[in-house]
Amino acid sequence: MKHAREDYNRIQDPAGLIPEDEPVFLIRGQDFVAPEAVEAWADLAESAGAEPGMVQSARDQAHEMRLWGKTYGDKLPDMP
Repeated sequence: MKHAREDYNRIQDPAGLIPEDEPVFLIRGQDFVAPEAVEAWADLAESAGAEPGMVQSARDQAHEMRLWGKTYGDKLPDMP
């Protein structure tokens, strides 16, 4: 899988379900805008007809990101 950031290349897919050349984008819980980005994805997926369980899973993850940020702190996105 191809990450948008070189320092994320260590994050791999041990089961080999993601093709090596497929672009992926990782959003971390410490990212201040992460919950809103995931919520926006959920809204778009829902309006496109995505399976409701997948949409709810994304919304649940956005909620967990908000809690994580309140507990551990969050920050603006950055690059190394």
